[in-house]
Amino acid sequence: MTTEVLEASSAPQSPVPADRRRTLPLALVTVLAALAPLSWGTTYLVTTDFLPAGHPLFAGLARALPAGLVALALGRALPRGIWWFRAAVLGLLNIGFFFPLLFISAGHLPGGVAATLGAAQPLVVVFLAVAVLKEKLAFWRLAWAVVGAVGVAFVVLGRSAALDAVGVVAGLAGTASMALGIVLTKKWGKPDGVRPIAVVGWQLTAGGLFLLPLTLLVEGLPEVVDARGLAGYLWLGLVGGLLAYALWFWAIGKLPVTRASLLGFLSPLMAATLGVLVKGETFGPLQLLGLVLAFGAMLLGQLRGPRRVERRPGVRTPR
Repeated sequence: MTTEVLEASSAPQSPVPADRRRTLPLALVTVLAALAPLSWGTTYLVTTDFLPAGHPLFAGLARALPAGLVALALGRALPRGIWWFRAAVLGLLNIGFFFPLLFISAGHLPGGVAATLGAAQPLVVVFLAVAVLKEKLAFWRLAWAVVGAVGVAFVVLGRSAALDAVGVVAGLAGTASMALGIVLTKKWGKPDGVRPIAVVGWQLTAGGLFLLPLTLLVEGLPEVVDARGLAGYLWLGLVGGLLAYALWFWAIGKLPVTRASLLGFLSPLMAATLGVLVKGETFGPLQLLGLVLAFGAMLLGQLRGPRRVERRPGVRTPR
């Protein structure tokens, strides 16, 4: 009896409950992950106001390849075995396909409209998580994904929305490509002992190498890149590319994938906010309502859904 008491008392006990130990780090991870879509929300303004027009492939190349090489140098690791294939697939989905489609959409549509198409990504991720990750359909987060998408539409579309078929198709295709990339990133994780920055470097470099011959053959290089354009490329490559994707892929490994995807609403909200601050656009009552819906859906989607009460055979539920 005495031995049992001594063994129990000598066992290490944590002063912090298990739930709290999990919640605090995830909250910090969520805040850091939110910086990625916030930086991506600047893409539309930078594309239209800083970059040379008519070069979406070069914009994707300039955003991906230099940042990928820097990440490879920092990560100091190359893929091995199956990871050559996985890095190529993720690089195409998250970078090689997504970047030029994003810039094509931004070039053919107003920034707010292009950003709205990206707001469909959480909806796509919810269903892909069921099909690929075999997760149960999270109706709680599905509902907030719908509310958030509606809110984003209210914020950025307005009455003056201009639609272009090429821009719409490119925006939706890019959204689907990165949604699948996010889910596969969650499914495959990363190799043991490899730093997250190295995996980011694999993807950015793979996507950049895919875009390099495509850019040279189809589009060519811009004739002139002035200081303003150079600043835009540096911002998109270092902040919107290297830093943002390093935070994003690191966070996906720690957060539920549907929860992380809801943070994507911050991107179109940032695009709309920059339209107000930089271009003098205004928010009407409908836009303000949409802002509340989208931001509220993003926040509430981070919480756990209502727990189901399971009934055991022979046990009566108290009334």
